[in-house]
Amino acid sequence: MRYVDADALVTLADIQAAQKLLSGVVRVTPLDDSRPLAARLAGPAYLKCENKQRTGSFKIRGAYTRIARLSENERSRGVVAASAGNHAQGVALAAQLLGIRATVFMPTSAALPKVAATKGYGAQVRLRGETVEHALAAAARFAEDTGAVFVHPFNHPDVVAGQGTVGLEILEACPEVATIAVATGGGGLLSGVAAAVKATHPHVRVVGVQAEGAAAFPGSIAAGQPVALSEIATIADGIAVGLPGEVTLAHVRELVDDVVTVSDEDISRALLLLLERSKLVVEPAGAAAVAALMAEPHRFTPPVVAVLSGGNIDPLLLLRVIEHGMAAAGRYLSFTVKFDDRPGSLAAMLTLVGEQGANVLDVSHLRADPHLHLGEVDVELRVETKGTDHSAQLLTALRAAGYRVQIGS
Repeated sequence: MRYVDADALVTLADIQAAQKLLSGVVRVTPLDDSRPLAARLAGPAYLKCENKQRTGSFKIRGAYTRIARLSENERSRGVVAASAGNHAQGVALAAQLLGIRATVFMPTSAALPKVAATKGYGAQVRLRGETVEHALAAAARFAEDTGAVFVHPFNHPDVVAGQGTVGLEILEACPEVATIAVATGGGGLLSGVAAAVKATHPHVRVVGVQAEGAAAFPGSIAAGQPVALSEIATIADGIAVGLPGEVTLAHVRELVDDVVTVSDEDISRALLLLLERSKLVVEPAGAAAVAALMAEPHRFTPPVVAVLSGGNIDPLLLLRVIEHGMAAAGRYLSFTVKFDDRPGSLAAMLTLVGEQGANVLDVSHLRADPHLHLGEVDVELRVETKGTDHSAQLLTALRAAGYRVQIGS
């Protein structure tokens, strides 16, 4: 695989040209201040809300820039793309706006709302393989067989230039910014933002954020070439990319100050904070930058801008992630209480739980465990609390009342 020379990096002029091309096509998304993050960072913090962009993510910027620059001959052959959802929707809408036929390959695991939205923008959708890499391979074969132009989700200068317009908007809205945190999978958004920002504000730190279970950049940077991950495991499907492109890797190596990773628990906590405190619906990938700020605030000098890269989340996944986030934040507590099985014993214990302000979600009796003595019962409870301090208060009260409590179920 050929490594891109630093002289071939996308320039500020490229990104400014893309911004003119995208005028009237994409929204200039808001930059909202975040008081909860500002308190953690001890300085101003802002959210670049690309979850409010057309198609629900930043991807329309790069997709439209790439497709709009095709020749008439290329347009006549149609375009093909592969994506778990956001790039798929960006390509579908861009092709629709430009009057071009689009075919999109998506993994079989793609969220149903993203599949439906892609079809709704007029693209023909084909489900292939279990991962984005499988879909990419299928799309590449389709391009070879039909002559359709392959629109890569990140590994093309036009795509990087289009995504870089996010960086220009950040500088226009917050010229005093000191750090920009950007979620990254394949690196298109991170590369574009870094190219836009470093050209005029080289002192601004640009930090990429990857999911721990899909962090391909650290190893690739160390090796000096794209290195594929052997496996991917993360709830953040929007950044679940196992192999950077040579174009994006070159930009990240030259322009990005740091790449950090966050756990799925970190992402869940961030998504919950954005929903509760900022009233923003964000997909797990879109919350990754905020997750990094919450997990290690000392690494980010304010004023900080976190890019919310997308908001396309399956409602069923949102329910699961909220529950996961509440557990990670210490607001779900599971424990077992052992006591004598006498009439009124359970009611008395539940009354105490209620008096402590906890909300009982599930109760389960266990009488047949061989470790129990005759006349004893284990009661497993899952309760909702106000956080770790409240959970500790509840456990202390139960033990003070003589109950034998074991954490976990």
